[in-house]
This record gives sequence, C-alpha cells and structure tokens, in this order.
Amino acid sequence: MTVQLQFHDVTLGYERHPAVHHLDGRIRNGSLLAVVGPNGAGKSTLFKGVVGLLKPLSGRIDLRGLRARDIAYLPQIAEIDRSFPIDVYDVVAMGLWHKAGAFGGIVGADRDAIHQAVASVGLTGFEQRSIGTLSGGQMQRALFARLLLQDAQLIVLDEPFAAIDAKTAADLLDIVKRWHSESRTVLAALHDLELVKSSFPEALLLAREPLAWGAPSQVLTAENLLKARQMCEAFDEEAAACIAAA
Repeated sequence: MTVQLQFHDVTLGYERHPAVHHLDGRIRNGSLLAVVGPNGAGKSTLFKGVVGLLKPLSGRIDLRGLRARDIAYLPQIAEIDRSFPIDVYDVVAMGLWHKAGAFGGIVGADRDAIHQAVASVGLTGFEQRSIGTLSGGQMQRALFARLLLQDAQLIVLDEPFAAIDAKTAADLLDIVKRWHSESRTVLAALHDLELVKSSFPEALLLAREPLAWGAPSQVLTAENLLKARQMCEAFDEEAAACIAAA
C-alpha cells in the first residue's frame, strides 16, 4: 500500500505552546488507526493538524495527493452547537457540499442518496427532527450519515463513540469497518482500549509526544500506559515551544 499521510518532525500547539511534540511516521492508504492516550495527550490537536484546521508550529504534514474534498472530519460531539435551528435532513445533506457547492441545489438523485444515508444509520423518520431534540446517539448517527455522503478517502474521527449508547456504538463501528474494507483510511481517537485491541489493527499512543506505534498488543502495554499517564500529568503549561530538528 502507498503512503497517504506522513508526519515530518511535527509539533502542533496553540499560541506557541506545544501540544504534540516531534511526531514522525507514515500512515498507508487503507489504514485503520486508533490514536489513544490520556486526556490532554494531544489527540484532538493532532487531528486538527491533519485536516488543516491547525498549522504546525514546526515540521510538516504531507497529504499525498489528497484534496480538501477527499478528507472527512468528525469533531467531538461536544464541539457541535446543537442550538442551531437545523434538522437532520439538512445536516446529512451537508455531506454533499463538495458536489453541490455552497449554493448548489439538491436534485432528485441527491435526495435519494440523503434518504439512503439516513436509513443506513437507522434514522428513517427523523429527517425533519431538529438536532436540538436528538439524543447524543441519534446526533452521532446523523453525523455519520453526513460522512457517508462525503465519500472521502481519509476519514478522521475524534471520539466517535464517546457518550453514546452501546447499540449506537456497535452500529457505527460497523460503518467504520465497512470503510476499512473499502480501502479508505480511517483515523479514530479512542479511549476504549478493549475496543482498540479487538477492532483496530494499528494504534498510536500519544502523551503529547509519540510513545509507541504499531500493533495494539505491543503498544497498549501496562508499562506504556503508565508512562503516558505520568508524562501528561507532568506537562508544564509554561513550557517553551520546541525547536524542530535541522
């Protein structure tokens, strides 16, 4: 498989304060990678760098041949303003933005695709429901339906199974596995280590810097997890930004 995403001594952060230090590595096309680590380990920061929402403080991220339309991003559900007056149908339809454009119209075939995506996540009959009335699990299903319509090659999921019921998590995991079977590249930030061990062939353990990257059985050892927790607890908020290697 070809390399689709490569990190070259990447440091990411905010206002010159580093949150992810000196990350090197390659992600091959069709990978299914779990990014794990304690709270504050830099997982969300890393994903914002991958999708272009955050520019590296140093180093670079190479997206091999990928355009913005080839990348789909699911932020943490807590970051989504559910007070906005929009219904499920329109949320899902946003997945066609790359095709229809900001002011493009939805034609008959598009409407069929929207309804099919809604059905695929088990939300048939919810199309006219305001997102403010949805449970956490229902909202996540709607967001996955939007991802289905984006038809992206690289899919970046930040805590996709957090704060949802077990049935919804299992259904959405099936979609993730389907993407993997279609040779799409999927990156997911996760806290459930047993889920990572059972369903993800590759894991990256972050603690503001990479600690281990490889098979989950080798990455998620008790020693590595203890070290990750200690490193995050010892982080100095006043630390200066790192200088990239020459």
